[in-house]
Amino acid sequence: MTEPVTRIFVVEDQPALLRNLLKVLATFPELQVVGSAQDGESGVEQVVELKPHLLLLDLELPGIDGIEVTRRVKRRAPEVEVLILTSFDNEQKVYEAIQAGASGYLVKRVGPEKIRSGIKEVMEGGTVIEAVIAKRFWNYFQSVQAKPAAPTNPWNLSPLEFDVLRFVAKGLSNAEVGHVMTLERRTVRTHLSHIYRKMGVNSHVEAVVLALKAGIVEL
Repeated sequence: MTEPVTRIFVVEDQPALLRNLLKVLATFPELQVVGSAQDGESGVEQVVELKPHLLLLDLELPGIDGIEVTRRVKRRAPEVEVLILTSFDNEQKVYEAIQAGASGYLVKRVGPEKIRSGIKEVMEGGTVIEAVIAKRFWNYFQSVQAKPAAPTNPWNLSPLEFDVLRFVAKGLSNAEVGHVMTLERRTVRTHLSHIYRKMGVNSHVEAVVLALKAGIVEL
């Protein structure tokens, strides 16, 4: 069965890097680049008009930066997924991007297959944080992990949803959670969508941070 095509828009301000990225993406038959831009403002307007499935976005841009681009795109075209691809490997920047609505964050030195798998994971409802910064990123939130005497469940998560959230907090992908819990990947995605709705968040990361603050999960 033919894999569905993912329509992608790319925002990268360095011409040589943009050309290389477009060349790499063109080698994957399931990916279709529908446009590109070299600044944030132009990128936002074109994404809103073209409505690709996914925006592959640099963080350092002239004018508005990638975090602000993410905010504006998610406000005007919330169905568009955002995957950050940048030279930054700062955990604070990662969280700011996730808070703004990004579904993942890869550093530019990763190879083509990692970009491809990151896009696939995001399009299947996952959150991507590249391994080189993932540990530092989660360590960044150790300080927010609460130790209440009696952890509460203010979101009325079911026991199954709790289990999914706990595995996600350990850094497992949707596929890995499904394998451990003997669930289909789309079932994991359904549980995550219920968790997000109950908790009022849009991503794995936001859900885990809230749960850490409430003391109901551990890293």
